[in-house]
Amino acid sequence: MFTTPSLAVPAGLHYAPEDILDQLGTRIVRTWLRDTWGIWSRDDHSIVIASGLGAAQKGCVLAHELEHALAGDIDCGNRSWSIRQERRADVAAACKLIAISDFAEVAQWAPDIYTAAGELMVTERLLEVRLNDLRGESWPWRRQDGLKIAG
Repeated sequence: MFTTPSLAVPAGLHYAPEDILDQLGTRIVRTWLRDTWGIWSRDDHSIVIASGLGAAQKGCVLAHELEHALAGDIDCGNRSWSIRQERRADVAAACKLIAISDFAEVAQWAPDIYTAAGELMVTERLLEVRLNDLRGESWPWRRQDGLKIAG
């Protein structure tokens, strides 16, 4: 498991996962990938990303894979464990890539999620992850039984 570099890490539009990976000594390999955009390899501390990704796609993939690296994740072959790892990496990456202040500014004028994602330099999918997080779906104190005023 890596430790986060000992410097202030900006969030949102100024978040640079590639710089953090460089500080951690993580090698980034670009190659053709058949059915995914990125893979974290714990064995050799490298990240493989698909060649030909746009800037937003590349940033999202690197942020997601960085979260796997920071958590020391492994592909254990257990589907439910893998799903939890993927969800956690998505939420953490989305929170770092999309600062609430940036989101609030763009939400005032962006007509749709595609425009907002483009302005925030993220994929629409990762923006959806952040929206779900802001709705409280992954908050540990969220009531699971809904909001009831009277029983």
